[in-house]
Amino acid sequence: MPSLPVVDIGPFLADPHSAAGQKFATDLRDHCHNPGFVYLVGHGVDPDLERNLFAVADEFFALSETERASLAIENSAAFRGYTILGDERTGGRPDWRDQLDYGPEQIAPPSGYDGPAWLRLRGPNQWPPSLPHMADIALGWMDAMLPVGVGVLRALALALGQPIDRFDSGFIPDHDVHTKIIRYPQRVDPNAEQGVGLHHDTGLLTFILQNDVAGLQVLIDGELVTAEPIPGSYVLNLGAMMQAATSGYLRATPHRVLSPAGADRLSVALFFNPTFESTFDPIPLPVELLALADPDLNDLNGDTIRTLFGENNLKVRLRSHPDVAARHYADLQLTSP
Repeated sequence: MPSLPVVDIGPFLADPHSAAGQKFATDLRDHCHNPGFVYLVGHGVDPDLERNLFAVADEFFALSETERASLAIENSAAFRGYTILGDERTGGRPDWRDQLDYGPEQIAPPSGYDGPAWLRLRGPNQWPPSLPHMADIALGWMDAMLPVGVGVLRALALALGQPIDRFDSGFIPDHDVHTKIIRYPQRVDPNAEQGVGLHHDTGLLTFILQNDVAGLQVLIDGELVTAEPIPGSYVLNLGAMMQAATSGYLRATPHRVLSPAGADRLSVALFFNPTFESTFDPIPLPVELLALADPDLNDLNGDTIRTLFGENNLKVRLRSHPDVAARHYADLQLTSP
């Protein structure tokens, strides 16, 4: 038995107004209320894209430490690039993983820019020169996921009593989706189990593509449940902004990743983020859903979840990557969130 509900988005993508499409939307909404995590199948993403992505991830992590370090995330105000083992923090403790962060290829604000600090989150990616095919593979997979993310948001919109395009403006024609290609090395120290510490995500949706090594654990009813890898599926969960926008009816469920004991774990996390200019004030819920809501406007650190996505995203990034904060956001240190 799967440890999380399994939902098939195929009928909804084919016809969102069909009986099967409507049932998917209602089931997805109910599962996103509790437990807040599902396995998503029927998404239509070409398996070859996924295989190629894992293959180029293997190539990347096989590069010399020197070459990977030359792409240090510290180089980028947009938080794009490579993070060495232990250099990202969750709950104030180092996470035992390394990763390459990327997003849409964008132009950074010009020198001397004095607008909102969160617009510095846009910029170019860093790719290894020795893997010239990596950018096309990684960006191609990300582009293939866009209709899946929009489909999930449209299903949730309908099931929450909203127009089907309620969330479209944050993604069409532009978006600020962000992706991490992550390696969790097999554990050397039996006491060092924090691959990534307990947290919930920042934005609207997260899609997780896993290899066959388990490690993702979801906090359900006070118990940490392992989300075993299921071929052909994505693990889907919600972020804090969706929780706040639905007055707590939909949940940003805490989760963590344990360092694996036997083999390296590879995963790709797609943070389906809207444009940084997007705002998410609470939406009017049907009375029967509002009665089940549990308003919570704070994240796990006790900070207020901002309604402007750029502000919320920058707040979390500064906390997770103090090296980038010190180099590119020193002007904010006295007032940083």
